[in-house]
Amino acid sequence: MLPLPSIGELIAAKRKMLGLTQPALAKRARIGLSTLDALENGRLGELGYSRITNILSALGLELKLEEASARRPTLDELMEGDHDDKSLDRRS
Repeated sequence: MLPLPSIGELIAAKRKMLGLTQPALAKRARIGLSTLDALENGRLGELGYSRITNILSALGLELKLEEASARRPTLDELMEGDHDDKSLDRRS
C-alpha cells in the first residue's frame, strides 16, 4: 500500500505531466489549494476518501483495490525465499 506522501508525489507528477497548475487542479477537484499543496509536499497527515477520489478523477486516474497478497514479489523477495530451497537446483 502506498503511503500518503507517495500518493502525493504521484499526483504532483501527473499534474505536471498534464500541464496543470496546483490552483487549476484544486479547482477541478473541488478541494482547497492548501490541501493539495500539503498533499503534494508530504505535509498532509490524512485525506478523506471523497477528496482523494476527486483529485484522482480530475487527473483521469482511479482508485483500484486489490488483494494485498496479489502483488508480485520483488526479485530480492524471491531470492530471500529461495535462499535455502535446494529443490529448484537442477545442477545435482
